[in-house]
Amino acid sequence: MEQTEMQKHPNLADLIRALHQIFANDKINVDEVQNLLESHKSDSREWLKYAKFDQYRYTRNLVDEGNGKFNLMILCWGEGHGSSIHDHADSHCFLKMLQGQLKETLFNWPDGEKKELTKNSEAILQENQCTYISDSVGLHRVENVSHTEVAVSLHLYSPPFDSCNCFDQRTGHKKRVRVTFSSKYGEITPLVKTDFQENN
Repeated sequence: MEQTEMQKHPNLADLIRALHQIFANDKINVDEVQNLLESHKSDSREWLKYAKFDQYRYTRNLVDEGNGKFNLMILCWGEGHGSSIHDHADSHCFLKMLQGQLKETLFNWPDGEKKELTKNSEAILQENQCTYISDSVGLHRVENVSHTEVAVSLHLYSPPFDSCNCFDQRTGHKKRVRVTFSSKYGEITPLVKTDFQENN
């Protein structure tokens, strides 16, 4: 079947429709989802209404609930904002850069109690780049290390989750935390700060 021009470079609405089709199946093809996200080219006119920034912490902004199969959200990172080291509650996690840069640091799972987490790798994610992580890959931390530029990223989690484990890098100690949305469908929601969000 030949790809149409829309499929080659889907806009945000086309991307969401295609994701609904992909996730209608019970089995997730990670490469298919990643290829689709990579084919999408960022256009701020499409996602600006979802981009809600906070002075003190990064924000999680729900774009689409994916019929219960996935959550698609836009995360907005002010200068120096970052996440804790965390897992993904047995979900698939796709991250697509829409604007700016983010630093992703991968960590190995803690080996026993009270042991420092070991870094596996780190990378600077550029605009339109897409990456993937799951608990089988390891843990990660995502940070906007710029002190002059904001960053915006598109995230897909399947299945959706509302809590995950955050880890202390020095001890490997984990803590279960709730994750919340700063906005849903472009409308601000009351924000409850969690340990998942740090102001670095």
